[in-house]
Amino acid sequence: MKSIVPAHRTLDIKYAVRDVILVAEEARRRGRDMLYLNIGDPNPYDWRTPAHLIEATCEAMKRNLNGYSPSSGISEGVEAIRREAERKGIRAIREIFVTTGASEAIEIAMTALLNKGDNFLIPYPGYPLYTALLSKLEAEARPYYMNEANGWQPDVEDIENKIDERTRGIVLINPNNPTGATFSKDTLINVADICRRKGIVLFSDEIYDKMIFDGSTHVSTAALCEDVCILTFNGLSKNYIAPGFRIGWCIVSGPDEITREYTEAMLKLTRARLCANHPMQFAIAPALDGDQSHIDEMNRILKRRVELTDRTFAAMEHASCVKPGGAFYAFPTIEIEGEDSDFVKELILETGVVVVAGSGFGQRPGTKHFRMVLLPDDDILTRAYERIGNFLASWRR
Repeated sequence: MKSIVPAHRTLDIKYAVRDVILVAEEARRRGRDMLYLNIGDPNPYDWRTPAHLIEATCEAMKRNLNGYSPSSGISEGVEAIRREAERKGIRAIREIFVTTGASEAIEIAMTALLNKGDNFLIPYPGYPLYTALLSKLEAEARPYYMNEANGWQPDVEDIENKIDERTRGIVLINPNNPTGATFSKDTLINVADICRRKGIVLFSDEIYDKMIFDGSTHVSTAALCEDVCILTFNGLSKNYIAPGFRIGWCIVSGPDEITREYTEAMLKLTRARLCANHPMQFAIAPALDGDQSHIDEMNRILKRRVELTDRTFAAMEHASCVKPGGAFYAFPTIEIEGEDSDFVKELILETGVVVVAGSGFGQRPGTKHFRMVLLPDDDILTRAYERIGNFLASWRR
């Protein structure tokens, strides 16, 4: 038989966060002492899902709520999401639907919007899910750049210059993955104004919105305007330390006359895939309306690890790092010859420290970075940073 040829739309799909594991496995086989700073999954480190979320899902399963749910999600969950959105100042809410993680909500929203040959503005650096989805949909991922010299704020002028007649929308990730930046109110207003003038959709990915420290604040983009079609994405994975629950959602806001057809197209897709995990949806209301004490503790720990990171990289030769204000990532600049992907590969093989090359997230040409997570405990971070500093000092120049 002839080899089965895959669809060409899969050829350019890359996911650097997971792909680096292949190199890490080789380092482990070589006997390296492995220190993993690559995947934003809190649970393998010293973080635990709040007990009241687990109890809610177990109780739902005991009540035999194990069949299909309504396609858009259970009413208790949807209403809790609505209350949370209103607490954040979001008005003109047209629809809320619950999905298998925020990633499915983003995929549904893109699929319902984009035709082959359309383009969508995505941040560089930014989460690689967006480029993978756009490749799958045969649409153009058109990057705009974040300004490292301005605390990794989106470059609003660059966004404006990248828009043409085939542009359908803009992605904001706030707090940002991979930089840990939180965006100013003025930046959000300026991007929303571009969407208003150009008649395009704004995707506001706010999955880390409660992970805020160092005096930063988080403002939900949709709270700043009611006359733009804004899709706000969130979920239980990060703030509530439950990525394996696979529960996310999308909040559609804006004028009914401009959102109605698009919203119905998204709902068609939710119906076609049946529903998100039914019993896990019963964690939504306890998460959003219940005890939030773990968030203060989480931010206290992350702030300490941010301070450790900031001190270390301020003293490190051939590296620097903009201090994160949210999420649990840092995105250091490295001054090296060669590609950052080669540097990261050799770093993993020689030291066992697993990070992800900046090229996997997109970056301004001529710059070199890597992303690391700040989830490991202080001792692991300290040992990893020492190895990184020593490796940088010995890198060929």
